[in-house]
Amino acid sequence: MSNSANAGQKQYASIFESDGFPKLSEAIPLALQHVVAMIVGCITPAIIVANVAGVSEADRVIMIQVSLVVSALSTFLQLFGIGTKTFRIGAKLPMIIGISFAYVPSMTAIAGTSGISAILGAQIVGGIIAIIVGLFVKSIQKFFPPLVTGTVVFTIGLSLYSVAVNYMAGGIGKDNYGSIQNWAIALITLIIVIALNNFGKGLVKLASILIAMIIGYIIALCTGMINFSSVASAGVFSLPQPLHFGITFEPAACVAIGLLFAINSIQAIGDFTATTSGAMDRLPTGDELRSGIMGYGITNIIGALLGGLPSATYSQNVGIVTTTKVINRVVLGLAGVVILIAGLIPKFSALLTTIPLCVLGGATISVFASIAMTGVKLIFTEKMDFRNTSIVGLAVALGVGLSQAQDSLSAFPPAFTTIFGKSPVVVATIVAILLNILLPKSQEGKK
Repeated sequence: MSNSANAGQKQYASIFESDGFPKLSEAIPLALQHVVAMIVGCITPAIIVANVAGVSEADRVIMIQVSLVVSALSTFLQLFGIGTKTFRIGAKLPMIIGISFAYVPSMTAIAGTSGISAILGAQIVGGIIAIIVGLFVKSIQKFFPPLVTGTVVFTIGLSLYSVAVNYMAGGIGKDNYGSIQNWAIALITLIIVIALNNFGKGLVKLASILIAMIIGYIIALCTGMINFSSVASAGVFSLPQPLHFGITFEPAACVAIGLLFAINSIQAIGDFTATTSGAMDRLPTGDELRSGIMGYGITNIIGALLGGLPSATYSQNVGIVTTTKVINRVVLGLAGVVILIAGLIPKFSALLTTIPLCVLGGATISVFASIAMTGVKLIFTEKMDFRNTSIVGLAVALGVGLSQAQDSLSAFPPAFTTIFGKSPVVVATIVAILLNILLPKSQEGKK
């Protein structure tokens, strides 16, 4: 009797073990926790880029759908991997992958001039760059110390502030842009985010942005701001449509997006390290880093063919894993299944397109602020001597300065302006990398 009882107890794996199938009663709530943490960040880049590109309502729905599907497929690859022990794609670590805000400044610049097809073409080039970084990660990593990556991340957050503020006002070009109604709803949404982040606990704190958006959405609904016509016309089930937006390769776009892929490939090492050290009490192996970054590149190439925007590891979900110590990959796989199902239902994606921009702006400005402060934290992991402050200050000054004075490059070819004048991130990245290589380190810094 005791043997059969023990056998019954051992049929489920522990949620604190990487392998095996845990009890669904334990796995499902934990999986939904991951979904709640990533869903808003996953769909927002698509909404922002779609607005800039001026695509139709039907294409907006498709962009959100594909964002969810690509995020799910990318998550599955990182969780379970493909290949053999000697060569594998995917880290097989408890990670969640989603559409990344890091690319939004450059994507909006490209979408406004060249369209979504140019973004997707550049994404394929970026995916190839990520694969190369994965193959030679040890050699390349030295060019991207925290000082450089922190400067880039800080500039990304800084460049997103105007996006959030314009959304809080209702969106540039809208008839009610800057109205009291838009600002009232946006500020209510923001206040709820701040309150839940600082006074909430557990799932409430984790879902602060989602809860705030739901409340803001309800208020907007009561004021007659929401039109459900797109939901009514959307289908119940739909598969992704490969090459729906087309693929074009424009050198300027490829340079801008390719640089960010190199940076994000290195930054992914931080998320891999945080996951293994925080939840598994070890550092990631060389194979895990190599296969994880290569997987990141391959899924972005596939994602571009499906019409999905660039993806990356989600730090908020890394935080959940390191806090709860739940590393069972099936738990995170279930989160991926939920996201995948949501992406296959056009009505759900159409419902997300009805979120008013003022609600989206009020909810996401705190996210963009967090991105910038993450960059500051990275920068201050190194001593702020004259050399390092010069690197950070000049990189941000030139990056932000040129993007705010685009006419200053009017004498240059259009491609040059697209690369260096539209988004501050590209200039900040190049300047930070070059100055870090060229400027001599102090004796203490060399040590």
